[in-house]
Amino acid sequence: MKNRRHAKILELIKEYDLETQDELLRHLREAGFDVTQATVSRDIKELRLVKILSADGRYKYSTGSENTNAMSAKFYSLFTDSALSVDSAQNMLVIKCMNGMAQAVCASMDAMFWKNFVGTLAGEDTIFVVCRTEAAAMEAQEELKKLLRS
Repeated sequence: MKNRRHAKILELIKEYDLETQDELLRHLREAGFDVTQATVSRDIKELRLVKILSADGRYKYSTGSENTNAMSAKFYSLFTDSALSVDSAQNMLVIKCMNGMAQAVCASMDAMFWKNFVGTLAGEDTIFVVCRTEAAAMEAQEELKKLLRS
């Protein structure tokens, strides 16, 4: 049970910007876990979760394993140097890259933990991104197209 709960906590902090133990407790209960605040507090300690500054200037729980600023810089550099186009079809994005660069761009994209991305797949020159919704795909497409123009 503890391992399942720990896995769920890691999933939740990846999916949501959780700022407090109360928020984490609420999400766990909504997911069907019968937990107390003391249990959540112990789990946070055992998982060695830390609070990091998010992009919007608020603190959120994190594993601390991702260096957000370094990953962001790497992604933006690779993307602007290697991506050629971004298109969408329903809830999927198709990113065309210079030959041989798609896997590097995709790996740096994965390290950024995009909230609305379900998964990615890269070949030699093409990346497929499955988004949670069609609206999320359109939003991501616009953001990525702005990077292409910069």
